[in-house]
Amino acid sequence: MKATITHANLKERQRSIRDGFPETMALRVHRAISWIARAEQCDDADGGFIFYWIAFNAAYAKEADFQEIPAGERTTFNNYFERLVELDTDNRIYNAIWTGFAGPIRMLMQNKHVFNPFWLHQNGMPGNDDWEERFVSSARVFAHAVQSRDTVKILGLVFDRLYVLRNQLVHGGATWNSGVNRGQVQDGAAILAFLMPVFVDIMMDNPGEDWGQPFYPVVG
Repeated sequence: MKATITHANLKERQRSIRDGFPETMALRVHRAISWIARAEQCDDADGGFIFYWIAFNAAYAKEADFQEIPAGERTTFNNYFERLVELDTDNRIYNAIWTGFAGPIRMLMQNKHVFNPFWLHQNGMPGNDDWEERFVSSARVFAHAVQSRDTVKILGLVFDRLYVLRNQLVHGGATWNSGVNRGQVQDGAAILAFLMPVFVDIMMDNPGEDWGQPFYPVVG
């Protein structure tokens, strides 16, 4: 397996080929790489996770995600993952998941504290008394996706969990450097640290693809 791709690797490659990038694609890659660089500077998992998530937003988010009635973030995630996996002819994402960070991913998927129905039940939202059955069912779906090498499904399930963690941190639902949630934060930061550079590298492999119009372009 290739060594982990760093911000420096991505930046060096970007500088050598960026003249051929469409403007919108160039902006996405430039912004994503800048946030990967910032994440690498963090000495705490909370900050690292948040900065890697900003890099993810820079890479995938489209105009529709900022409209008054968004298309639905899960759909946008899955569309982005489908495009990446289709273009990933060397199975780099699959190898990153299972050779690089199979441990953190499995730990994250087994953690009820990043399973949204668990929190809906804790907060008294009706219709979530069966969260435990749904948690077990989700584990079966995940196991089947692993067995069938369904990378898009795997990414969708993993990022469902990461999105709960993202909400906990960004919306003030956790204490910085808390001992209570260390496991999921460390696992989440580790997963994003490996996947995000691979995502951006695949985008640079395919600059001619329509990666969408960033909603916040550079305006003088």
